[in-house]
Amino acid sequence: MNDTLEETPAHAHQGLSGLEFSKGHGTGNDFVLIADPAGTWPVGPEQVVELCDRHRGIGGDGLIRAVPSRFLPEGRDLLAQHPDAEWFMDYRNGDGSLSEMCGNGVRVFVHFLIAQGLVRLDDGAALTIGTRGGVKVIVRSGSGYAVDMGPWEFIFPEDAAARAMDSLVSASGLEVARPALSVSMGNPHTVVALAELSELEATQLFTAPHVDPTPPNGTNVEFVVPSEPLVHDGVGTITMRVHERGVGETQSCGTGACAAAVAIRHWAGEGAPNAWNVTVPGGVVGVKFFPGPDGREHVELSGPAVIVASGTLS
Repeated sequence: MNDTLEETPAHAHQGLSGLEFSKGHGTGNDFVLIADPAGTWPVGPEQVVELCDRHRGIGGDGLIRAVPSRFLPEGRDLLAQHPDAEWFMDYRNGDGSLSEMCGNGVRVFVHFLIAQGLVRLDDGAALTIGTRGGVKVIVRSGSGYAVDMGPWEFIFPEDAAARAMDSLVSASGLEVARPALSVSMGNPHTVVALAELSELEATQLFTAPHVDPTPPNGTNVEFVVPSEPLVHDGVGTITMRVHERGVGETQSCGTGACAAAVAIRHWAGEGAPNAWNVTVPGGVVGVKFFPGPDGREHVELSGPAVIVASGTLS
């Protein structure tokens, strides 16, 4: 399969008995979290599958290990340019595969760091962390967090002349394949616009939709219905469901919400707003577009993060 990142050589597996963990979620996108400040608890793909199993494990869409950046090759590379990125979000999908980035996960990750006493972050203050999708800056805002997700880009830039669509997506419950647009938010997404909420409800995401052509590392697929009217008080509103690469359908996907807003705003044309509310099965997240410090357009994702339980593995 070619839908996940190639892994760097893993450390030797070790038993996880006695390891403390937490369970958290961002708008229903849920994660098992472990703190590894000494870099002594490498978790392999088989262990992630066991821990994320919803019947025989703790259950989660993925597992996040909070580890100092200096203990990972990817983290050390980031530290060379961003010495303030002390912590790294070592994230795996529920099937054990490595993933570049998770927008909901990064909020929960920072909330977990605070809850564990590993960092202090006052309201309005910012924290820089490392991910496989690059460095991310997170600002605490009351009960939630806003994340500069970095710049977005089209995955198939050769289609720049006609970016209305670059692929076709087939899914159970949809009678015909639908045109789609593929967007990178540090990880790959393919966005499909649907006309009615009834179509969205009828789409079955038990199995992965078929995308042609498929981006090189596979793709997450978002099915989106624009509201009518699309814009109210200067804010665009859309409703979304998502099939996440390596996971299946999830209650929410932060990078997917950003990609969906990118595509719908692009299709809406000139005058489309820079602020969006994205409704997912697990709640609502906010997406904003703004000029980044690198001269490119960046995307901000905002929303809640919740720790629901903590325990010790037996």
